[in-house]
Amino acid sequence: MSPPADPSEPQMIDDAPHILVVDDDHRIRSLLQRFLRSQSFRVSAAGNAADARRKLDGFLFDVIVLDIMMPGEDGLSLLASVKAEREVPVLMLTAKADPDDRILGLEHGADDYLTKPFEPRELALRLNNLLKRRPESARLIRFGGFVFDVRREELSRDGQSVRLTDRERRLMRLLAARPGATIPRHELVADEDLGDRAIDVQINRLRRKLEDDPAQPKYLQTMRGQGYRLLADPGAEP
Repeated sequence: MSPPADPSEPQMIDDAPHILVVDDDHRIRSLLQRFLRSQSFRVSAAGNAADARRKLDGFLFDVIVLDIMMPGEDGLSLLASVKAEREVPVLMLTAKADPDDRILGLEHGADDYLTKPFEPRELALRLNNLLKRRPESARLIRFGGFVFDVRREELSRDGQSVRLTDRERRLMRLLAARPGATIPRHELVADEDLGDRAIDVQINRLRRKLEDDPAQPKYLQTMRGQGYRLLADPGAEP
């Protein structure tokens, strides 16, 4: 029997926008996860800045919903760090309603600001507005000298196009949807409509295009008994 899914992690692999909710209030995190998933978002959650950094190193997010007042490193410090390393919109969600606090958040790079208590439908509208303005580079996955364009499903190395078969392109799309996360074998098999052995063959063929030494892969790794993962450069921008 498979272990129960971690509610803090995304539960589907598709093209739905991936939201990271960072808030030390468990009740608010749970509320937002349930509501945003009902609005067709993928959602991960973190209870503090350290947990958020771990998830940022393992996943590609389209928007971050970030609380200001948290134990340890606060939201403003995390915001400044995120904006220095990544091109991802950040919506500050906080109980601080004073205009000076709002200005401070915007000065640190926040793209939007919503005070608690809030109407969940307004949050969804604001997230969709941010998604419309997100940079195209947010959908480019980098690893080593490679860049994979998620939308176009195109791979290049040092600026030169790398030819992919249709199956290799589909595998790259699935793996790049959650860079750094392990994609279970059964999900790859279901998408490709292939058996386990055929998936292994396709992975090995793809490795020959990605790895200097396919026998010791740096980027497309096997997680024994689980599946495969694509290790992207954390925070890298094209």
